[in-house]
Amino acid sequence: MDSLTQIALGSAVAVAVMGRRTAVWKAALWGAVAGTLPDLDTFIAQENAILAMTRHRAESHSLFYLTLAAPLLAWLASRLHAEAALYKRWWLALWLALFTHPLLDAMTVYGTQLLQPFSDHPFGVGSIFIIDPLYTVPLIVGVAAAWRLESRRGLRWNTAGLVLSTLYLAWSAGAQQQAAHTARAALQAQGIAASGLLVTPTPFNTLLWRLVATTPSQYFEGYYSLLDDSPRISWTAHDRGAALIEQFGQVPSVARIAAFSQGFFRLSEAGGNLFVTDLRMGLEPAYTFHFNLGPPAQAAAPRQAPALESQRPDMAATLAWLWRRMWGEPVPAPG
Repeated sequence: MDSLTQIALGSAVAVAVMGRRTAVWKAALWGAVAGTLPDLDTFIAQENAILAMTRHRAESHSLFYLTLAAPLLAWLASRLHAEAALYKRWWLALWLALFTHPLLDAMTVYGTQLLQPFSDHPFGVGSIFIIDPLYTVPLIVGVAAAWRLESRRGLRWNTAGLVLSTLYLAWSAGAQQQAAHTARAALQAQGIAASGLLVTPTPFNTLLWRLVATTPSQYFEGYYSLLDDSPRISWTAHDRGAALIEQFGQVPSVARIAAFSQGFFRLSEAGGNLFVTDLRMGLEPAYTFHFNLGPPAQAAAPRQAPALESQRPDMAATLAWLWRRMWGEPVPAPG
């Protein structure tokens, strides 16, 4: 999730655990620090753009390593505030603030390596977009009320914010299952034998879902709103680059994206260069993670590092379409 959301979640969790044992501002501040720390891995330089993508949310998001870090952070907080008697409580509060960060990230589609160093599997439920105000706002309101009121009433506001945001996460998972069920039925009805199906929300909501179904040679993109009058889904077919995957699939950069995206990728050739694209984030034809691997002849022994060439959609047109399509209006996607 975005940094503001993680700060709000860390603060809310720490305030809830510390209660009236310490000043609300102290708990909120240290919760915000714990909520921020895992994302500092973005400042670690990597050899190339693909490694920068696939090494984000790795060791710094490991439940094991964060558990080891919690007592050290708690020791620092309790000593700086002369609250040694509260050390164990600080430990619990900051462990939960650290621990919930990667768990929330794992609800997005990106891929979070929760089990490092034992496994590099990228967990990604994909039921919530990286920025969703309906999740974040209750947390911010709850923490702000607890800070301002400094009373049991304020703490109840904070608890309510946590409960509402958690219920929204549960709603997103249920909505995702409904969209997935509808997508599978639509694929079967239209005779599309898909080997993989991705169901993830469009930006800022959990009503409109982007669907990507893959076959060895193609991928199909469709959209489904929970407010649609009909469960029929209009799929658009696109080439995955099967011949290129056969030829270059074992190249380390391609294999890394294939594994990290859990098979939702394509290979393409344009302007004399080979491109690998993660199909999970973006919408056709604009994708966030679109990498230039250089000339195909050099793919096995590249002379240049893979470069990120993000494809940006027309934001005004895309947001206007998203708003109308979210409410069930059957308008075609831009592009």
